[in-house]
Amino acid sequence: MRLIAATAALLITFAAGPTHAGETPAPEGAEVYIISPEDGATVSSPLSVVFGLKGMGVAPAGIEKEKTGHHHLLINTPMLEGEDLDFSIPADENHIHFGGGQTETVVELDPGTHTLQLLIGDQNHVPHDPPIFSDVVTVTVE
Repeated sequence: MRLIAATAALLITFAAGPTHAGETPAPEGAEVYIISPEDGATVSSPLSVVFGLKGMGVAPAGIEKEKTGHHHLLINTPMLEGEDLDFSIPADENHIHFGGGQTETVVELDPGTHTLQLLIGDQNHVPHDPPIFSDVVTVTVE
C-alpha cells in the first residue's frame, strides 16, 4: 500500500510539471551582479556591498512597473530552488530585502568566510520567471 501511495504521489508531482519562479516575466537579457566586493576578496567588517543591474530598472516593493524589480541579498545561504521560487523571498538574517529600491548596503559579518549573492524580486518580493540572480561572491572577513 505504501508503494502505491508513494508511486501515486511521485506521478502527480511529475504530471504537474516543474515550477521555476513567480508569474512576473523577467526581461530578456536582464542580469544582476555584485560590483563590490570582488569574489575572493579579503575584507574587514562592516563591509560595503554595491549592487549592479543590467537590462531592467529598480523599483521599490509594492510598485508594479514592467521590467523592474528590487534587490535581495542572500548571505551564507544557497540560492532558492524549485517551488521556493514561486513565493516571496524569506526575510531573515540570510535573506536581506531592499524593498526601498536601494542599490548598496553595509553589512556586519563575523570573521571567516562568507558567501554573498543577489536575487531580484518583483513588487511582491517574488523572483521573476526565470529568476534573475548573480554569481556567488565569496569573501573572507579578517
